Amino acid sequence: MKGDRFFYPNPLESTGQHARSPWFGCACCPSNVARFVPSVPGYAYAYKKNDVYVNLFISGEATIETINNKVKLTQQTQYPWKGTVNIRVEPEKSDTFAIHVRIPGWAQNEAVPSNLYRFQKPVREKATLNVNGRRISPSIENGFVSIQRKWQKGDTIELNLPMPVRRVIAHRDVKSDRGRVALQRGPIVFCLEWPDNDGKVSNLVIPDDAKLKTEYRPDLLNGVMVITGKAQVVKRTTDGDIVPAREKQFTAIPYYAWAHRGRGEMTVWPARRPQAARPEPADTLTYRSKTTASFVHVSLDAIKDQILPESSSDSSALQLDFWPHRGTTEWVQFEWDEKHKISSVKVYWFDDTGRGQCHVPKSWKVLYRDAKGNFKPVDNKTPYLTEKNTFNKTNFEPMRTNGVKIEIVLQDEWAAGVQEVVIE
Repeated sequence: MKGDRFFYPNPLESTGQHARSPWFGCACCPSNVARFVPSVPGYAYAYKKNDVYVNLFISGEATIETINNKVKLTQQTQYPWKGTVNIRVEPEKSDTFAIHVRIPGWAQNEAVPSNLYRFQKPVREKATLNVNGRRISPSIENGFVSIQRKWQKGDTIELNLPMPVRRVIAHRDVKSDRGRVALQRGPIVFCLEWPDNDGKVSNLVIPDDAKLKTEYRPDLLNGVMVITGKAQVVKRTTDGDIVPAREKQFTAIPYYAWAHRGRGEMTVWPARRPQAARPEPADTLTYRSKTTASFVHVSLDAIKDQILPESSSDSSALQLDFWPHRGTTEWVQFEWDEKHKISSVKVYWFDDTGRGQCHVPKSWKVLYRDAKGNFKPVDNKTPYLTEKNTFNKTNFEPMRTNGVKIEIVLQDEWAAGVQEVVIE
């Protein structure tokens, strides 16, 4: 919003790895913005012969030169926050022609012009039009209503677009969005971002019957409409089940306005079913530990978030990897305030062979902190495996300790990474 930071991609979910940047090596965005601004009039209005088209709803004035007339249009609107658009028509000479006003697809119960996304429920309220204060009911053709009449200076058009909050559902084949919902009001898609939701949004579930409210907040993000409601916070049990833990208020902001308040979680597609959320982890030894590493690329927390990947190459839930380190010995350490009885460690390796630079490691071992505070190798009874797409478990003689370290030797030409660690 200061105009000196921007995105290259537009992620629909973040766990804190995304931030706006002052520059990119291939920086299309600044030049595209500079090119876009003077082209806005051509997007907002058009003409064909004597007819005029109103495509976008933006407060301001425009003069359109048709074949044999000059038509000045003045829009007054608080769109996209409000759905009322007032258009004053001032032709240079009174004449008969058509003004075509666009009716957006979202105002016709159409999320997009395909079946990729759909509104969960249709609404009965329709867009309405008044000319000089009198209701008219023209049909919609190709997304426009056509108002054909003899126009004179001072004529007015009032368009009213209903703006309830809509729930958007993705096509069933969009695997990442199963059990999730997006919130839309008017033309604006919303997202949940960490500063408005106590730092976390991935563990929230917005049930289908949750009541949603809107409120305009002029002091937030240069003035935005927000959506609020009650969500469920879900938690994973030690048995692996996902259950509601408590209820809390959530706030959603327009998606365009995110990532101006620091790194953190964001999602356009919060869960509507508990199984689609990322629940608060169960109270395990791994999760309760103070966790450190010799080097962190991507996310250290990912190795104890209890989100199991579909494969070693699955990076959707993030991972800890050591790229660009190659051929080095790295470590991950887990510490507790008191000693615990421990007898096994399981590691699920990250390996993006064919796509990236991480392979399974050359070797690894587990060490424990002894009574003198030194780390010593465990007396393991099973080998240290480096298999992909599964947990690699090593068992050892049970011991009581307040610290466990995993040493990982990387292959000479490759980095390595860890998806998840379980200490038992």
